[in-house]
Amino acid sequence: MANINKSALAKLSGVSVSDIESVFSHIVASVSNGDEVSIPKFGKFISALQKGRTGTVPGTTKTYTTSDSRVPKFRPSSSFKEYIAYGA
Repeated sequence: MANINKSALAKLSGVSVSDIESVFSHIVASVSNGDEVSIPKFGKFISALQKGRTGTVPGTTKTYTTSDSRVPKFRPSSSFKEYIAYGA
């Protein structure tokens, strides 16, 4: 199993590393603005609200709370899921 980084992805797709970085930066900027980025046959990148919660410090009775935050999420498309499940 090979790990694919930006430079390997650039070689495989025949584009420059800066083009790959540009695509990723546009995805990050759009999702951070609350937009949804949908790539057909691949999936959606979205921003979701993660509710704050109360927890307890292990071994003590002290409690702490976390605040609400926005987190990135990826939802793969059904064709992507099928490809992973059944192969090429």
